[in-house]
Amino acid sequence: MTKEANEGGPSFPVLTLKTVVVHTITYFVAGILAYTLGGYEKSFSEPPLSYFMRPTSDPLVMAGPLFQPIRGVIFASALYPLRNVLFGDRRGWLILWWLLLALGVLSTFGPSPGSVEGMIYTTIPPLKQILGLWEVLLQSLLFSLILFYWVNHPEKKWLSWTLGIALSIVIIPPVLGLLVGGANGAKPPGSSGR
Repeated sequence: MTKEANEGGPSFPVLTLKTVVVHTITYFVAGILAYTLGGYEKSFSEPPLSYFMRPTSDPLVMAGPLFQPIRGVIFASALYPLRNVLFGDRRGWLILWWLLLALGVLSTFGPSPGSVEGMIYTTIPPLKQILGLWEVLLQSLLFSLILFYWVNHPEKKWLSWTLGIALSIVIIPPVLGLLVGGANGAKPPGSSGR
C-alpha cells in the first residue's frame, strides 16, 4: 500500500475524480462488449425488454456515457467513508467488488433484472436474467480492480495519462454524435416533429 493509503486513504476530491474516470470507462467498455456480443439492438427492440428499455438508436442511449460522471460522484460519496477498508487492505478490490454485486446487482431495492427481486417480480425468464449478468459482473470487476490499483498507486503517472486519454475517447464520440445528429435535424424522442 502507498503512503497515501496508509494515512487514511485518498481525499474526497481525489477519490471522486478517480471514481468518475474509472466508472465511466468501465461502463463504456462493458456496454460496447454487451452491445456487440449480447445483441442488444435486437434484445432491446423485443419484449420483454422493449417495455422498459429505450431502443439503442435513441439519442439518450447514445448520450449514456455522458451521464456516467454523475453516477461516479454518487459511487465516490458512498465509497469515501469506507476508504480505509476498501483501499487499505490488499484484498480491498474484492471487498469493493462484493459490495457492488451484493447491493447494486443481486439485492437491489427494486425488481432489477438479474436481482433476487427481478427473478421474483418480473416476467423476464430467470435464465435470460442470469445470462445477462455477465455485463455487470465484468464492469463491476474491472471497476473494482482498476480503481483499487489507481488509488493505491498514485505515483503511476502513466496510468493517470492512459485513463485520461481513455476517458476522452469515451466522452468525445457521443458529444460529436449528438451535435451532428442535432445539426441534421434529429428530433428528440416523443417530439411531434412540427
